[in-house]
Amino acid sequence: MTADAQLVKKLYEGFNARDIDAVLAALADDVAWANGMDGGHVHGREAVREYWTKQWSSISPHVDPMQISQGKDGSTAVEVHQVVHDLKGALLLDETVRHVFHIEGGYVKRFDIEKAGQLSSISHRPS
Repeated sequence: MTADAQLVKKLYEGFNARDIDAVLAALADDVAWANGMDGGHVHGREAVREYWTKQWSSISPHVDPMQISQGKDGSTAVEVHQVVHDLKGALLLDETVRHVFHIEGGYVKRFDIEKAGQLSSISHRPS
């Protein structure tokens, strides 16, 4: 497994454990991170923290990497199984999506959702 693949695997582990600080430590200061709920990107570590804090106040996502591959452009592509529940435990989504990471110097510089799922159809309103 490449260093980039190990890095993204640890990102998913941290995300699923809700260990924001561990994940943010692996992001570049000026990271561009895809906002799967509202569209576009958030920029910078603190913006990612705010995005996840907002997301986790209304849903409980769990994302497992199924396949990690290296793109021709040097990116790291990940097919993930994404399962999302509301805060009461009801299943909202169970789908496969494709994430793409651009890593420079051991830090995630950019994260994109290449094959988008249905996460954007979920409201941020707490249940």
